Amino acid sequence: MAAASGCTSAVQPLPTKAAAAVTGTPTPSPEEPALTKAEAGRVFREITLSDDLLRTHSDVPGRLRSAVELVRDGQAAIVAAAYQSTGDRPPRHTWGTPMLLVPRFAPGQTALWFTALVTRDGRPTLLTFAKGGSWQLSSAAELLPDQEPPQVKLDGDGYATALAPDDKTVTISPQFMGPVHAAVAETGSSGVAAGLIASGPYTTEVATQIAALRDSAKKDGFSYDSIFSPENYPVYALRTENGGALIQYSLSRTTTTTAKTAEDDYIPVPEAARWAIRSAVLRRTLRLVETHQYATAVPPLSSPSPAAVIAHDGALTRASGQ
Repeated sequence: MAAASGCTSAVQPLPTKAAAAVTGTPTPSPEEPALTKAEAGRVFREITLSDDLLRTHSDVPGRLRSAVELVRDGQAAIVAAAYQSTGDRPPRHTWGTPMLLVPRFAPGQTALWFTALVTRDGRPTLLTFAKGGSWQLSSAAELLPDQEPPQVKLDGDGYATALAPDDKTVTISPQFMGPVHAAVAETGSSGVAAGLIASGPYTTEVATQIAALRDSAKKDGFSYDSIFSPENYPVYALRTENGGALIQYSLSRTTTTTAKTAEDDYIPVPEAARWAIRSAVLRRTLRLVETHQYATAVPPLSSPSPAAVIAHDGALTRASGQ
């Protein structure tokens, strides 16, 4: 990926003698963007250091509340589950040096965000931070094995370009990335979105798994369904060198199992959900909600091909039943 790890803006070059002769005065430096790389570096350090401090094992009350204040969107559900499922003993992270991918926002713009490519626990991870009232971590997705991040296009000062939600220069506009992925994860290669996203463990293979589990549940006297939804989380998109986009987004997955005869057919509760449901079995219904975050490389419309999921992270974030 093009180098973007500096935390200060590059020094502007002096004008040539020829340029000075034409203008009579030195060429002015471009106006400073609304979000500088120096500010992005400070935000990354403050949030990751605060997160690590809160994850340090202790009996100090209120750590979950403080931890949730550092995150938003899909990360809010994932972080809350990390604390609740471990008795307030979530695993700590180790961090490398970030490569900052900061969009050039116009002065005065307030909906600011940036991405950091960083080694987390020894694995390359894309983190995206967004500013509402304060800066918070919005998304995190680990690069899949053997995947390389696409080359993000940078200007002369090392700033990236953010794509509009309805950008039509790529094969899947950012605003449609979540719905298209959800459709492929549910229906696989036979659905209307087939071919738009490459097959793999987070797309067509999930659809195959859902179909198999539905058939198995039916034979055992249960009904089973699993639905993906984009929710109302933001989508982040950066222009890549090939004219495509690196798009980051979240999906929720809601899986419901229902017993057709409530008295004798018990529904087993997965071990991963026992932190939320104390019983080992339920009589009537089991509902599991997962939160997943992805990064996908989307080709330019000028060279159409299937988009590829390159990074993922997720967790079981809610469970209920009776």
